[in-house]
Amino acid sequence: MRRKESTLLLLISPDSVEEALDCAKAAEHLDIVDVKKPDEGSLGANFPWVIREIRDAVPADKPVSATVGDVPYKPGTVAQAALGAAVSGATYIKVGLYGCTTPEQAIDVMRGVVRAVKDYRPDAFVVASGYADAHRIGCVNPLALPDIAVRSGADAAMLDTAVKDGTRLFDHVPPEVCAEFVQRAHDSDLLAALAGSVKVGDLGALTRIGTDIVGVRGAVCEGGDRTTGRIQPHLVAAFRAEMDRHAREHTAAVTAAS
Repeated sequence: MRRKESTLLLLISPDSVEEALDCAKAAEHLDIVDVKKPDEGSLGANFPWVIREIRDAVPADKPVSATVGDVPYKPGTVAQAALGAAVSGATYIKVGLYGCTTPEQAIDVMRGVVRAVKDYRPDAFVVASGYADAHRIGCVNPLALPDIAVRSGADAAMLDTAVKDGTRLFDHVPPEVCAEFVQRAHDSDLLAALAGSVKVGDLGALTRIGTDIVGVRGAVCEGGDRTTGRIQPHLVAAFRAEMDRHAREHTAAVTAAS
C-alpha cells in the first residue's frame, strides 16, 4: 500500500477495549483504529490480548494499528515485539525510535521490524515513527525519518511528540518544516503521518501541506485530555467534519488557482 494523492486519513487511538467500542460507534468517521497505552509513553505498547480484543471490537473493514513502544536501540527485542503486534491482529505496525540516536541505529531497528513483520504478513504496513521534539530526548532528527523509512523498507514515516506536557507538533516542527517532512516522504513513495496533540485548528495547515494520515487522541477525548478523558463518538464525528471541510476548501482553492 502506497501513498494516496488526495485522501487525508484519520487515525484514532483508543487505549482500551471500551474505548475501541466507542470508536466502533463512530466507525464511519475514522479510517484507522490505533492501539496504544498512553501511560507507557507517547507510543506506549499495549498488551497482545488488548490488540486482539480491539481487532474483534471494530468493524472488519477498519484496519487496526498498534504501537510497539518508545523503543530502545535493541533491534532483536523490537523485531519480536513488532511480530507480536502483527500476530495479535494489527496490520499497521508503528515503531517509536526513541532510543535511536543516529540514523544508522534507526535503520538497523527498522530493518529487523520490516523483515519480522513482512515475513509473517507481507501486506502489513510498517511505520517508522520519530518525534517532533527529538531535541529534548536526544533521538534522531525528525527530517531524517523519511530516509530511515525508505532505506529500511518501511511504508510510512511519522512524527509525534515524545513529551506530553501540553506542547504540540507545530511548537517543535513548524508547518513549513512539516511540509518538508511530508515532501521528503512523498518523494520516496512513502505515506507521511503527523500527530502530537493535534487540534482542530491545525487541520488547515495539515491539509495544505499534504499530510496523508493525521493521528489524534486528546482532541476527541472528553475535556481534551488524552490520559484521563475518554474518546467520545460525537467528538470523532465533529473532528472528521472539520477535516472534510478543510479538504473541500483546499480543493476549491487549488482549482481556482489553476
